[in-house]
Amino acid sequence: MIKKIVRKAAKWLLILALLSLLPVIVLRWAPAPGSMLMAERWIAAKRADQPLQIAYQWRPYDEISDSMKMAVIAAEDQRFAEHYGFDFRAIRAAVEHNMQGGNLRGASTLSQQVSKNLFLWSGRSYLRKGLEAWFTLWIEVLWPKQRILEMYLNIAEWDRGVFGVEAAAHHHFNIGASYLSNRQASQLAAVLPSPLKWDAAQPPAHAQRRAIWIERQMRQLGGRHYLDEMEAGRNWPEWLGLRYWRNRLDI
Repeated sequence: MIKKIVRKAAKWLLILALLSLLPVIVLRWAPAPGSMLMAERWIAAKRADQPLQIAYQWRPYDEISDSMKMAVIAAEDQRFAEHYGFDFRAIRAAVEHNMQGGNLRGASTLSQQVSKNLFLWSGRSYLRKGLEAWFTLWIEVLWPKQRILEMYLNIAEWDRGVFGVEAAAHHHFNIGASYLSNRQASQLAAVLPSPLKWDAAQPPAHAQRRAIWIERQMRQLGGRHYLDEMEAGRNWPEWLGLRYWRNRLDI
């Protein structure tokens, strides 16, 4: 009896795991119609009797300014082109910082943020973190870095009901995402930690200082050259080689 239960449980877990890969595969090419974070915000607003209108418009990768691409990499995940979904160096640094009593610091990569915002719910729990790791793994396996960055920019939250860089550019600067300057892009990236509190068009002093730092980091990372290297991609055989495991384990 116990063996039958275990076999059935394993069978259903395998089926669920395979089914969970379907949206990852489809969204490798299809524009996202929305995200779980959008749905969560809309439901919460409806329950609070505060109707929320979602501003969201998908914008292809080539129609987003290079400044905006570099700004979020500089602000959120400077080793984006190097890691495989999990930045173990940043995780160690965050753990050490938090153990020393500093302000709580996270170490989520852009890939992890896409996984959470696109497929999961907000909040902290071991279940959600486990599912986040599962989706992050398969996003990194099945999507090129260019697609991960494109998805991140299209579903990120930039104000109440404002999702994606196209809606954010119109909302804050009255322009399209392809026309964002270095300064405008850096200000949008600077408010990402608290997009519901900070205005990217008129950020508070500390966010403005962060925007200046982000601009400097964009130049130091190499700007368009960084993107060219990233867009060149990595070869599938690399997943079978030593370089992958060395980078993944950060050794």
